[in-house]
Amino acid sequence: MPRKSLSALFSTALLVVGIGVSPLHAEEIVHDAEFYILKAQNGGNWAEQDKKLDAKLAALEEKFGTPPNIVYILWDDTAFGAAGFPALQKNFGYETPNLNKMAEEGINFTRMYTEPSCTPTRAAFLTGRHPVRHGMGVVGMPHEFSGLRAEEVTIAEVLSDAGYATGFFGKGHLGDIEESYLHNQGFDEALFTPMNQITSLYNPQGNAVNAVLGMFPEIYPPDPYQLDSPGLVPEGWVMNIEGKKGEQGREWCGTSNECYGKLDSEAEKRTLAFIRKNAEAKKPFFVSYWPNFLNFMEVQMPKKSVAGLMVADSFPKLDNFVGSLMDELKQLGIAENTLVIAMADNGPMVHSPPAGWGMLPMLYRGGKGDFTEGGVRVPAFAWWPGMIEEGQVVADIVHVTDLYTTFARLGGATGNIPTDRVVDGLDQTAVLLDGDTNGRRDYVFIYAGHQLGATVKGRYKRHWIGAGDVAASGMPEAYYDLYMDPREENPQLVPLIHTQGQFNHMRARHELFKKKYPDVENAKGIPYTGLSNARPETKAIAERVKATVDAMPFDVEEYLEFDLPGSDAVGDWGR
Repeated sequence: MPRKSLSALFSTALLVVGIGVSPLHAEEIVHDAEFYILKAQNGGNWAEQDKKLDAKLAALEEKFGTPPNIVYILWDDTAFGAAGFPALQKNFGYETPNLNKMAEEGINFTRMYTEPSCTPTRAAFLTGRHPVRHGMGVVGMPHEFSGLRAEEVTIAEVLSDAGYATGFFGKGHLGDIEESYLHNQGFDEALFTPMNQITSLYNPQGNAVNAVLGMFPEIYPPDPYQLDSPGLVPEGWVMNIEGKKGEQGREWCGTSNECYGKLDSEAEKRTLAFIRKNAEAKKPFFVSYWPNFLNFMEVQMPKKSVAGLMVADSFPKLDNFVGSLMDELKQLGIAENTLVIAMADNGPMVHSPPAGWGMLPMLYRGGKGDFTEGGVRVPAFAWWPGMIEEGQVVADIVHVTDLYTTFARLGGATGNIPTDRVVDGLDQTAVLLDGDTNGRRDYVFIYAGHQLGATVKGRYKRHWIGAGDVAASGMPEAYYDLYMDPREENPQLVPLIHTQGQFNHMRARHELFKKKYPDVENAKGIPYTGLSNARPETKAIAERVKATVDAMPFDVEEYLEFDLPGSDAVGDWGR
């Protein structure tokens, strides 16, 4: 058949499924291709439903005088089922009564998808975009020399421009360069960590027990063969930063494990103070509390749970805060005007976990770093008295990026979402307010680092990585029915080969959108600039970079922006 005829037929097919129904206009939010497939079939019903949702939100705003407040809690490394299901917890020797209460009094999500690890999930939430689109798909460690780009438009910026007060308190893990600092990413005030929980080991005590090796040369006898100082030691790194929008940041407390241990309590205190202050001022607020949750050096004496394992004994502090938060919102009289969402950022660390931690894999196979369901399906709860009906179990697919677009809708800030890039997050207000079966997503693209690992469509899943030997026919055993095989242990060929063409075209549409809106790299720079109280050893990082570049045949920009081979490989932990 002539090429022109094939092209005409393909264009007709696109029109039939809806891609060509109406061109994307500059003022419209650009979503990924699959959204337009769904919109073509469901858009009329969605439009009618949206009228009712808008009326409900307008009535709430008239009652309280402001759009709804939003509280977002995100903690680490927890399998779906490990919270929100007291019957399961009985079998594992711990309990989370307040998180379970959230689930009982609101929504317990059963298909909340995240990215496979912490930095990617946090970046996905803040930007509403898969991290591959802006280079935040890998986990960073000090010195990272990179972070979230200033050009990304965060949900804090979207809501701030709509009149919200915005606050962030806890684990950031979005980079160690100045433009990635959270008070430079739309938050009015922030106390955050540039890195993750492993920094709880970055102290002489951690080195003394060999939890880290060689990080504190001062506790060793002198090494007569060491020529380079500090060499491989990330000297001058910063654990915690606080700052306000438009001002320089400050290092908070220091880098000891004692300072690490103080952060969650301080973040809790600041979160509640932020809520009280803005409730009194009758100003709508958006606040994120992302606890460190785990302290690798914590001595738990006495044990806090029957299990006595690290994760089980870390839950009580988070759970108590959730209870205090719900009580505080009720006492302030704003619970009915405040949406609270609490969830984990990815699955448990099941690959070589620290001994005695109790990282439970539960129902699904895999965990942190994996594109199997165990890595990306997490416990998640929504609580909003009077607005969310109690006792709901919601099985609609929701992705963490959807919270970006949904929060913007609730805050009357959809018009602040950028329209010059793909926004993966879909508006899921209907799920929150109308409940189960009202979702607007039936698909997920799951990335491993910056490589597409799998695609979910409804109950079916296609692995793109690790599909095993492919026959000469090109047909891999890579297809799974998640109802029949939730652990993804028995790949199908013949029973699901009819999905091959459809999955291939899903990916083709996804890749074509990426070609139209190309991925960009994350931002690069000198770590820990813009701190008003920077220590001499922190300032010396830039001096060492300059000395390195002066001795080499390349400039600073070339040095910092070099694409390190393998840096986006599965399991990579950053530069």
